[in-house]
Amino acid sequence: MRIVLTPMHGSAEPLEVCRHQFGVASLDAALGGGLMRGRIHEIYAAESDDLASAAGFALGMAKGMNDPQGTVLWLRMQRAARLGGVVQANGCAELGGAPGQMLVGVVPDVMALLRAAVDALRCAALGAVVVEGWGAMRELDLTASRRLALAAEKSGVPLLLLRYDAVPVPSAAQTRWQVTSAPSLALPGNAPGIPTFDVTLLRQRSGPCGLSWRLEWDRDRRLFRETTLSGAVVSFPADRTTADTGGKDRQAA
Repeated sequence: MRIVLTPMHGSAEPLEVCRHQFGVASLDAALGGGLMRGRIHEIYAAESDDLASAAGFALGMAKGMNDPQGTVLWLRMQRAARLGGVVQANGCAELGGAPGQMLVGVVPDVMALLRAAVDALRCAALGAVVVEGWGAMRELDLTASRRLALAAEKSGVPLLLLRYDAVPVPSAAQTRWQVTSAPSLALPGNAPGIPTFDVTLLRQRSGPCGLSWRLEWDRDRRLFRETTLSGAVVSFPADRTTADTGGKDRQAA
């Protein structure tokens, strides 16, 4: 599949002030006012069971950073369809997407994926680019990451790098997130609740990290909002909590 994109000049507004607000005060404050456009933002699924949640969180971020009619380009490899299934129109609609506002590009391998991502980021007409990566992706080294970062900075188009079955490594990303599935609050009539995610800001350049939130996605306002679940709260032993948290923090450093 060949994707042809026409480069355009980016916004004259300085990239430093082009930020998207999540809608959660503490999260936006931690990010210095919101999520920066024209940057790489990595999103890691915590476990294999969290693949769908990580994808939903990435799509929510992409739609939130877009104008209502903006287009999201989702790039993936052929093996992704075998491992993670096919992106469904109904699922995109439930997250606030609309027909014609999302393009899916399928490429044969990692090198083709990285080349397509660089080409896509040079097109300022796109609202966001999502790159779906599986496994270690050794081709995505620090040099390749910097090449992607430069393309994103020049056009102002954000790149959301979605990682499955992978361990964080040094990169040129502005932020790094970990996403875990979370139970949602039931709607009236015990109907299924809206998408809910436990997210941790593992790392960001020149800002605080190691912070966590439980977020739910408001598709109508295209914003995340913080939520808590009612009911009993189970407290874990202090030594277990410290060990678990410390291990994750050291791994993400």
